[in-house]
Amino acid sequence: MTSLDTATTAGSTVREEGRADRTDWVSAIPFFAVHLAPLAAFFVTVTWEDWVLCAVLYVVRMFFITAGYHRYFSHRSFRMNRTFQFLMAFGGTTAVQKGPLWWAGHHRIHHRFTDLDGDVHSPRDGLWWSHVGWILSTKYKATDPDDIRDFARYPELRFLDRFSWIGPWLLALGCLAVGGWGGLVIGFFLSTVLLWHGTFLVNSMAHIVGKRRYATPDTSRNSFFVALVTGGEGWHNNHHYLPSSVRQGFRWWEIDPTWYTLRALAVLHVVRDLKSPPVRLIDQARVRDGAFDIGMFRSYWERAAKLTGNRPGVPGPQPQAGDAPPEGGAGGLLRPEPSIPDRAPGEAGDPAVGVSDGVSVLQALITRAMESADQLARATRRTKPPPSVEPAGSLPPPS
Repeated sequence: MTSLDTATTAGSTVREEGRADRTDWVSAIPFFAVHLAPLAAFFVTVTWEDWVLCAVLYVVRMFFITAGYHRYFSHRSFRMNRTFQFLMAFGGTTAVQKGPLWWAGHHRIHHRFTDLDGDVHSPRDGLWWSHVGWILSTKYKATDPDDIRDFARYPELRFLDRFSWIGPWLLALGCLAVGGWGGLVIGFFLSTVLLWHGTFLVNSMAHIVGKRRYATPDTSRNSFFVALVTGGEGWHNNHHYLPSSVRQGFRWWEIDPTWYTLRALAVLHVVRDLKSPPVRLIDQARVRDGAFDIGMFRSYWERAAKLTGNRPGVPGPQPQAGDAPPEGGAGGLLRPEPSIPDRAPGEAGDPAVGVSDGVSVLQALITRAMESADQLARATRRTKPPPSVEPAGSLPPPS
């Protein structure tokens, strides 16, 4: 149950050099053990109530992730007071996806560098990596308070982030008390595994499969299936177009249960100030209207770069929390200037002669095209000033 737990390390996220992205197989043992736990259903009594418990825990905990960890802590797309803020964070910990500060901090990095070198879980690094590999790596275990300064100032949230195992353990014991072994195996463990992979689909499949409505500087897609299993998170291209919108299904037919629930909670005054997508932006930057799709342009050129063995995959400096964005916009790392020959292949004085000349020129041209695409992607990326220290809608800290 604690496979995704983490401890907060003040002031430093693990940003190792060299093999920093390797899988920590020892720490991953509990993660894989949880996947095997539901098989115990063949040896215990399982009732229909256990399956109902499984469904309820999946839906409720998915809401805590989508509404709490994602739309509130990561993007501040609505407000609530400090009490409900704590309850939302605690509910999120029961989903066994680490603490609220870790989750939201890394998600903010994902948006800052989506599909660029600093992205923590881009599919350009492989489907396994974007789906689950990055979580099991040695690189992203710690929480960097600088990535989420607005909420890291709250001691109760830091406590939940450090002891994120408390919520899952209490829930597991509750399932055992209510449903016996069947309640634990099916109600808790099976719903947890399904919840993990439902959430992970947003990081992996929602950047690979689906349709693009907006020309965003990344590869995000809209997927009805992913939206169905994640409470509305599958409208990922919509989300990357307007990240601060609390509503991710922009059209009436784009189901978004998380948005419906938050609207109901707003009527009950549990939440307030829900940020809706600006009407004037809904019909702008649409691919079908001829908007230049820089995100897919970069993706196609990266594939060409891989074929030549030139880019990507060349390790470079990773973005540090608090780094100023490079010139031309936020969300990318400046790369070295390409080495393009000054003279034609085979010309006197050219060190490389032969078939490799054409490959070298092609690599240089691809590198130049990629750097131009990166610069354009950074320039078109929506940016906003760093969040203030005071979280939106939270009560002031106790005196």
